[in-house]
Amino acid sequence: MTDVEHVYEDRWGEIIDRPAGEFVELRWYDTTAAMSAEQFQDWLATFAAHVERLRRPCVLIDGTRFMMDPANLNDAWRDANINPRYNAAGVRRFAFLFPDGMPAIGAPPAAEGRATFPTGYFGRRQDALDWLAG
Repeated sequence: MTDVEHVYEDRWGEIIDRPAGEFVELRWYDTTAAMSAEQFQDWLATFAAHVERLRRPCVLIDGTRFMMDPANLNDAWRDANINPRYNAAGVRRFAFLFPDGMPAIGAPPAAEGRATFPTGYFGRRQDALDWLAG
């Protein structure tokens, strides 16, 4: 087993399997500035398929370079269509890494919507990794 396997990449981001750390990581690229709502939903579906296949207990989303217009986000769609897939894949912890200044950073991790796992928001990568490993 390798420590890192790049399992998918396109112009929006890359998916990295980290078996040693027992997590799968999504790294968004700044090209997401041009991403539409439909493209975002398609990407989340692609990511969910990899989470289902890899079955890691933890997920890390590196959103430090995510630039999509927030108006394109649809939390209700994500909760109805993506969170159940994460639940079924056995996700136990979900972490977002965002740039400093994101209001959710530092809030106590909690389950959101239909998720059966807590989601944490972090401003430092090591803090996110420590929490995922906990």
